[in-house]
Amino acid sequence: MTAFVQNEWVNYLRRILPVFVIFYAAFSADQLKAQTPDEVIRVDTELTAFEATVTDKNGRPVRNLSEKDFRIFEDGVERSIEFFQPIKQQSEGRPLSVVFALDVSGSMTPEELEKLRIAMHSFTKRLADYNSYFAVTTFAMEVKTIQSFTNRPDRLEKSFTKLARDQQGLSTHAYDAVDEAIRLLEKKSPKVLKGRFPKRAVILITDGFPVGDIVSPETVIERANLAETSVYSVILPSYSRLLGTQKPLLTPLEASGLIEKTGGKSFYAHETSFAPLFVALAEEITASYALAFYPSEENRRDGKFHKVRIETKSGLVVKQNRPGYLIQQ
Repeated sequence: MTAFVQNEWVNYLRRILPVFVIFYAAFSADQLKAQTPDEVIRVDTELTAFEATVTDKNGRPVRNLSEKDFRIFEDGVERSIEFFQPIKQQSEGRPLSVVFALDVSGSMTPEELEKLRIAMHSFTKRLADYNSYFAVTTFAMEVKTIQSFTNRPDRLEKSFTKLARDQQGLSTHAYDAVDEAIRLLEKKSPKVLKGRFPKRAVILITDGFPVGDIVSPETVIERANLAETSVYSVILPSYSRLLGTQKPLLTPLEASGLIEKTGGKSFYAHETSFAPLFVALAEEITASYALAFYPSEENRRDGKFHKVRIETKSGLVVKQNRPGYLIQQ
């Protein structure tokens, strides 16, 4: 690596990461020869980053927006957007790091599991062109990692075949499962893919009725915000009963604010097929943009929480992955 290239790379990191550690293990074998295995680069900056998903008035995801389409406000004061990056299907777009957290408690039917296997396979195949990495976890009374992060279709397919009901799983530790998924993202997901920083997402597949959790929803929301992770839920049909108006009942999971306060969205599965739901989920996740700005000098030092609002100049609907930031001294 020439001095010029290395300087350019460090300057790039300074622009977009609050505190980032990149291991030289991510470099090529030739580059590693000149470095020790545990050597790291630590770059500090005061840039504050957010994830935003954009939809139109009918709830349809909106893509192909540019930096000029957005405005960002800190405590009501507009700030300059210093960094902007969308998710694109092409190689220069932001990649994805996704964790499936699948409810396998005793109430799950074999038929639902089979439909989920098919739908999840189609979902990962659809997102393969986005340079995506996936991990698969299951939960009932315990959270288990079936497959750590991989972009290999054969490994994902093998992990889907391992999905099985927990016959003794009378509890549904959904919040614990999301908490563990966030930890998995922080510890195991690729930090950089082709010089880009992935969107982080947890896809929680459950009935929406958590039982027996150790971690509170408030704690999970806080950790998701700190890890810049959005949580999406897939509410299974056997348990989410419909009213006469066909409007789904609000589940305790949704009432907790976990989905809304992390910039995610709930999807309701139908009895006949889960495939259309996962198509819509893929569309939602990929209509996402990363934006960052420099907080005011005073706000960087006061140790207080500051609200951030992101909007589009054309009045589209924007969902943020967190409501603001707190810089701890």
